[in-house]
Amino acid sequence: MNTADRENNVEIATLGGGCFWCLEAVYQQTRGVGSAISGYMGGLRPNPTYQEVCSGSSGHVEVVQVTFDPREITYREILEIFFTLHDPTTLNRQGNDVGAQYRSVIFYHSAEQQAAADEIIRELTAEKAFPGSIVTAVEPASEFFAAEDYHQRYFEHNPNQPYCTYVVGPKVEKFRRKFAGPA
Repeated sequence: MNTADRENNVEIATLGGGCFWCLEAVYQQTRGVGSAISGYMGGLRPNPTYQEVCSGSSGHVEVVQVTFDPREITYREILEIFFTLHDPTTLNRQGNDVGAQYRSVIFYHSAEQQAAADEIIRELTAEKAFPGSIVTAVEPASEFFAAEDYHQRYFEHNPNQPYCTYVVGPKVEKFRRKFAGPA
């Protein structure tokens, strides 16, 4: 994170938890989040295409880069939402999306974020919050590449697309039920 971001009270979280449309749709509705951008991180070459990422040939992960105001929502809360939205116990898979590009990963942007990610994974493991072992990787952030324009705000623009109806929509509803604030 650069000095300008800290002075503006903005932090960045970059998370991979399956198809980026699911994460993006939820974080766009989250209090304190300024933006949620679908993209790619962790791969072998710059500017991958969606087809390269989906094929697994680029080595990138589908991620959402979340810009947030830590005065309104903490990094810990960002991670709590993340662990509610996906299954962190399946290696290289989320539902029918299979491959390393769909793996569960937290890309940290500071030592504090790394410590927070490690801590929440330890706590969830100790609580036996999931039926299996958590396989979420915690890795240093590398260069982020925004996904093609048609992926941005995908659920908002395509709510009746079958994947959105049967996969993204239920995750958005789960988020609303669990994290809805007072009316």
